Amino acid sequence: MKKNRTALSVVCAVFALILLVIKELFFSDSVNFYVTSIAILLLSLLPFFISFEHKKISAREITLTATLIALAVVGRAAFYLIPQVKPIAAAVIVSSVCLGAQRGFIIGAFSAFVSNFIFGQGFWTPFQMVALGAVGLVSGIIFKYIEANRITLSLVGFILAFALYGIIVDFSTVISTYGNNIDLNAIISVYASGAPFSAAFGLSTAVFLFIFGEGFIKKINRVNIKYNLLGDENEN
Repeated sequence: MKKNRTALSVVCAVFALILLVIKELFFSDSVNFYVTSIAILLLSLLPFFISFEHKKISAREITLTATLIALAVVGRAAFYLIPQVKPIAAAVIVSSVCLGAQRGFIIGAFSAFVSNFIFGQGFWTPFQMVALGAVGLVSGIIFKYIEANRITLSLVGFILAFALYGIIVDFSTVISTYGNNIDLNAIISVYASGAPFSAAFGLSTAVFLFIFGEGFIKKINRVNIKYNLLGDENEN
């Protein structure tokens, strides 16, 4: 009965969000991009959280996941005073290398959400959640097929932090700055002005991964193997 209620609640929430997006895009005289974007972002997050919730997860795995989220949050907070120099994406990538793409998405999304209690919650939070989640997801997929060493970690880390994270998060700036007056010039202007900051974030991510990546991966894998946290699911 409890599972049925949970499933019904999820279906209702998804249906409501879809109706909201359709209404805003097709039946409103003036599209509210704030509401529409957040609704779409929530829809993109739901499948990962739902599938993760329905797995049999041990207390040790939950503890490790929570520890990695805390590590990412603390890493971001430690560099509070240095703009764009944050190891949070590096921590998410290392986590996804060890625990797989889906867990990487969860760790990335939660890391953004929790750390924003320090840096400030706002309209940008869902964008950061999806962006960091996407970094974890894509890096988990990539390193399922290639070896994670200093060079590959740094290269992938730079590209994902600069391009993938930057594109998603900067779009929140486009919406918050131009609202319903978005056009191609507005988009180009925001992305051009944000490119140096995204590049700095990508470079710092690459440096953190080059220096610390392999060491942390070995430590996490050691814990994973010792307690067989992923079992047959081990994606690496």
